[in-house]
Amino acid sequence: MAPLTTLIDVAGLASRLDDPDCAILDCRFDLARPDWGRQAWADGHVPGALFADLDHDLASPARPGTGRHPLPSPEDFAARASLWGIDQRVQVVAYDQGNGMFAARAWWLFRWLGHRAVAVLDGGLAAWVADGQPLVATAPAREPRRFVAQRDVAAVVDAAFVAARVLAPSPAAPQVRLVDARAADRFAGQNETIDPVAGHVPGALNHPFSRNLDASGRMLPAAELRVRWAQTLQSDPPSSLVAMCGSGITACHNLLALEHAGLPGARLYPGSWSEWIRDPSRPVATGPA
Repeated sequence: MAPLTTLIDVAGLASRLDDPDCAILDCRFDLARPDWGRQAWADGHVPGALFADLDHDLASPARPGTGRHPLPSPEDFAARASLWGIDQRVQVVAYDQGNGMFAARAWWLFRWLGHRAVAVLDGGLAAWVADGQPLVATAPAREPRRFVAQRDVAAVVDAAFVAARVLAPSPAAPQVRLVDARAADRFAGQNETIDPVAGHVPGALNHPFSRNLDASGRMLPAAELRVRWAQTLQSDPPSSLVAMCGSGITACHNLLALEHAGLPGARLYPGSWSEWIRDPSRPVATGPA
């Protein structure tokens, strides 16, 4: 069976519940209630799903100068994936409560570390339940396997890159489009409830991750995504795009949407806004894009 590399639907996941080479990760999370996701998983989850905690599994602890959700080290994530029973033969499926904003972080991490067979459940647990599929409260048991991380160093950029290529672009250097996935009001600095400074990186464009979704929280068809992303990219290739958000989470949803639309090659600024503002010398802009 060909590996799935962007999305899987409910029927596709239901057909693989008994497949030992399919690992399911429950990535439900609530930024305001960090313990909610684990409790929700304990109360009921897709059969066979293991819990992947945003703060502890899909990020490393925040440190002075970092954003709220730094990337885990490749070694730490490889060790966790090994305990989840994932190796190069395994199809990984990640889901969250609905729109994929947290599951997309798991999707991106696996791809960053060389594992292409990873997909997000389109519509998340909400779609699973709406289809009448079962939930269980029992913890699954998967035998550990050996996950070997092969980091793609070109997939990420840091604050120094953003400062050099976005704030002071060189005519001789390729165009960089810094695209912020936060909602328009947060991008404009009008409704900041998470980070201590409101606004955005000067020169950034706003493409809220919600623009990738239909009214039910499912990903738009690839053709519609291409139309919407063409408006953001204009005539530039997708490889010119650097994705950011508040802390490197919903930016991954934009990267998933681009990949699903057949527009690969964009990069992630993992530290994102919450890292950018740690240095008061870095400039801040407000207002719409």
